[in-house]
Amino acid sequence: MGSLGEQPQVAEDCMGLLQLLSDGTVVRSKRIDLITQQIPLANHKSNVLFKDSIYHKPNNLHLRLYKPASASNRSATALLPVVVFFHGGGFCFGSRTWPHFHNFCLTLASSLHALVVSPDYRLAPEHRLPAAFEDAEAALTWLRDQAVSGEGDHWFEGGPGVDFDRVYVLGDSSGGNIAHHLAFRFGSGSTELSPVRVRGYVLLGPFFGGVERTKSEDGPSEALLSLDLLDKFWRLSLPEGATRDHPMANPFGPTSPALESASIEPMLVIAGGSELLRDRAKEYAYKLKKMEGKKVDYIEFENEEHGFFSSNPSSDAAKQLLRIIGNFTDNLNF
Repeated sequence: MGSLGEQPQVAEDCMGLLQLLSDGTVVRSKRIDLITQQIPLANHKSNVLFKDSIYHKPNNLHLRLYKPASASNRSATALLPVVVFFHGGGFCFGSRTWPHFHNFCLTLASSLHALVVSPDYRLAPEHRLPAAFEDAEAALTWLRDQAVSGEGDHWFEGGPGVDFDRVYVLGDSSGGNIAHHLAFRFGSGSTELSPVRVRGYVLLGPFFGGVERTKSEDGPSEALLSLDLLDKFWRLSLPEGATRDHPMANPFGPTSPALESASIEPMLVIAGGSELLRDRAKEYAYKLKKMEGKKVDYIEFENEEHGFFSSNPSSDAAKQLLRIIGNFTDNLNF
C-alpha cells in the first residue's frame, strides 16, 4: 500500500502519447496533433465537398460527410451509394479529422462516386470496448434516421440523391474489427436498419488478436507497428482483466460465439503481405469462407504494410485497392 499523498505511477505507456496511470487517470499528449499535422491534406476541393455533423448528442460524437461535387461522369439523376468508413487506431487513437483518414475518405468519395460517412467513436481506455461497437451501431442508426425522416441532413437529398438501398461498410484496422461486429450484429438483409440496406463489408487489415501467436506476429516489426504496440492496444481497449482471446478481440477464441449459423452479407478482407496482422486476417477470411452460405473473399497485397492505402494514397497499391473495392461494390447481386 502506498503512503499517503504518493503520486500515481504510469501503469501503461503507449508511445508517450497515451498513458494510463495507476489510479485510473488517462493522460493524452497533444504531441499526436503535431504528428498528424505533418501529413498534408489532399486537395479535392474541386470535386469533393465535406462537412461535419453530430450523430450522437449524449456522447458528443461527430461524423464527417463527403459528397462528390458533381455527377458529371454519370446520369444527373443517378443515386449515390453510401460508404460508411470506420477509422483505425487500435481503439485508442484516431479521428475523422486525422489527415490520412480524411484524405482516404476524399479519395473514396471521388473514386467510388459515393457519399462517404466517416464517424468518430469513443476511444479506450477512457471508454473500453464495447463502447466503440455501440457507437458504430449508433452511426448506422443515425443513417437509418436520415432515410426515414423528412427532416434529415439535406446532403442526403437533392441531386444526385442517395440510395439507402446500397450501403457499404468499410473498416480500417480496429475499424475492420468494428465492421466484423456490425456484419454479425445486423446480419443478412440488415432488416433492423430498414430502409437502409447494407450490401457488403470491406475489412482492411482488421485488428484481431489471440493469446497464441501467429507466424506473421512473430515476424519482424513494421515501420509504424510492433507486436508490443498491438498488445498494448488490447490491454488498453479490452475490459479490464480480459485476455486477447476475448470474443471482442478473437472471433474464433475459446469463448467466442459460434458463427456458423449466422447469415451475413458478402465480405471482402484485405491485408498487406508484410503486416503483423496478416495471418489473423487471412485465417478469419478462410474460416468464414468454409462456412455454408457465407461469401467471403481474401486479397493480399504483397510486401505492403499495415495501412498502406492511407499512408501512401498515391501509390500503385492504393490505386489498385480502390479499383478492387469499386469492383466489389459494383458486382454485388442486388
